[in-house]
Amino acid sequence: MKIAALMCILLIAFTSEAQYRKYNRKKPKNSMAQGTGYVYWGYNRSAYTKSDIRFEGVGYGFQLNDVQAKDRPSTKLMEYVSPNKLTVPQFNLRVGYNFKNNWNISLGYDHLKYVMVHGPSYQLVGKTEAGFNSVESLSGNYNGYNTFTEEDVFHYENTNGMNYIRAEISKVRNLIRNLNDTYTMTWLWGFSSGVILSQNDFTYNGVKTQATTSLSGVGVSVHSGLRFEFWKRIFLQTNIGAGYLFQHYVKTRPNEYDTFARHRFGYIEGNIVLGCLFYIRPVNDCNSCPQL
Repeated sequence: MKIAALMCILLIAFTSEAQYRKYNRKKPKNSMAQGTGYVYWGYNRSAYTKSDIRFEGVGYGFQLNDVQAKDRPSTKLMEYVSPNKLTVPQFNLRVGYNFKNNWNISLGYDHLKYVMVHGPSYQLVGKTEAGFNSVESLSGNYNGYNTFTEEDVFHYENTNGMNYIRAEISKVRNLIRNLNDTYTMTWLWGFSSGVILSQNDFTYNGVKTQATTSLSGVGVSVHSGLRFEFWKRIFLQTNIGAGYLFQHYVKTRPNEYDTFARHRFGYIEGNIVLGCLFYIRPVNDCNSCPQL
């Protein structure tokens, strides 16, 4: 009986040790597995469809049809490398986490810039009490009047940020993976939705206000990217995204609640970012890697 009891104790101890080693041994890391996180930073370019912009304020309420807009990338190198100027250009910041194998959720900040283009004539519909250029002195109600704009007289832009703050859910898929994982290429694609925080500059009848802040709208978008990973820790990623933004309340004067702009439009964005991977819970060992 003593020998049998001793054998039982040894068997239990051996089994416990084996289980401990199984679940606590150091495990290899895989960027597509559950428990992997990442953070990245980079810069973007964007393009926009034409839109009909409605302007409301004291004494006026009109719409300019088919307004063209562009982005405004920084041209100074120091704004991309100087720590105190990194947020001046059109930038992207994102933090993500793989909540299960091959799936991640992330939260990020797309700092876009939207600038009205001058040169084309725009169709004016509604009531205005001021001109849009130095040649015409418009005042009254108009229904389809073609006019051109001058930046010093009339201008609309979000260059301190048409900031698209969005949550994204993405599928993660391995394309190329070498034996030692020193180099891996990963494909990500997903769906996003979020809100738009605007910093608006507005000039009307030569009166200009800057950096008027408002939670101006919402957006939906789709995104796809290629991630080039090195040594399981750092990566370079290129992304493209497209979507629809609805700015239903862009505040244009800081102290006037009823003075705002409203429009909706499509956009496309491309960016390149640099990031790092970190492994919060690397659950995949060499015998249980996901089928990639």
